[in-house]
Amino acid sequence: MQDRPQIEEGMEKESEVVLFGKWSSGYCTRIELALKLKGIPYEYVEEDLSTKSHSLIHRNPVHKKVPVLLHNGKAIAESLVILEYIDEHWNHAPKLLPDDPYERAKVRFWPNFCDQKFQPCAHNIMITKGEEQEKAIENFWQVLKVFEEEGLERDFRTKSPFLNGDTLGYLDIVVGSIACNFEAFNEAVAEVLNLQQNHAFYSWVTALKDCSLMKEMLGYLTQ
Repeated sequence: MQDRPQIEEGMEKESEVVLFGKWSSGYCTRIELALKLKGIPYEYVEEDLSTKSHSLIHRNPVHKKVPVLLHNGKAIAESLVILEYIDEHWNHAPKLLPDDPYERAKVRFWPNFCDQKFQPCAHNIMITKGEEQEKAIENFWQVLKVFEEEGLERDFRTKSPFLNGDTLGYLDIVVGSIACNFEAFNEAVAEVLNLQQNHAFYSWVTALKDCSLMKEMLGYLTQ
């Protein structure tokens, strides 16, 4: 993983765009991917979540979590909200979301589905063993089947190699920032993803892993 431009707490006003994040957080990686994709210069503040800084608590008093994007002194929280803010404020190409309202609505539906379904399923697999883990894996496969059939194969079947076409888009960034570590998860926890069982999803995530920007940001996971 490459070195990020970092600043000390309390110096945020010197930069137009500042990201408060945690290196190990896929939610924070989403924001860095979007900023780099659009060529937006930013400064990075690494947060120790065991002793959250005053700056973080002040700028995200509701959840007190990363990521938080500071733009011209104004704070935006929650990764999906931040991604949409980036795309709307810096509305030059490449766009994260389609211009067509219907296509835009379809894309916006699936990140919420993935965050609400995939993450709890993965957590359950990690904390269980034996038969309970087998049930958790089966549940994950059922959720993934819905995403493959209704998302990848229905809503985005004409999109290649990414769901945004030739460049990474909103859903590519959201899922790729988490799913590109599947080989490490398969090895360390349990095999949850393979070409035979999850062909559409596996092929898409493999394309994401081969993307130069994804390799730059997630090199420690995708090698």
